[in-house]
Amino acid sequence: QMQLVESGGGLAQAGGSLRLSCAASGRTYNIYAMAWFRQPPGKEREFVTFMYWSGGLTYYADSVKGRFTISRENAKNTVYLQMNSLKPEDTAVYYCASSVRSLRTMEALRTRAGYDYWGQGTQVTVSS
Repeated sequence: QMQLVESGGGLAQAGGSLRLSCAASGRTYNIYAMAWFRQPPGKEREFVTFMYWSGGLTYYADSVKGRFTISRENAKNTVYLQMNSLKPEDTAVYYCASSVRSLRTMEALRTRAGYDYWGQGTQVTVSS
């Protein structure tokens, strides 16, 4: 089993920045990819970004490209989401997720089905 704990959410003004953290514990030796998803109020959970744990290749949703950056700290089994130039439409509960099954395609890693473990979520609210 693996546990994921997010932190760093809160309130920001439009144009501001926040950094989210996600610490993985438990059986972390076989992480294949880590991702961030978000669920805006009244909407479905949507993909934000993922990173291959080995090699660090990343992929972003068009809505956050150029504004958000995913990064990792392997020694701490922690992944980060740096969010800059925040917009009110970035308001959502942000979830960290991990995939432990290798060879999942990039397409699969952009969907909820591509992940095996999820954090509890952290609220991000952006005011205009």
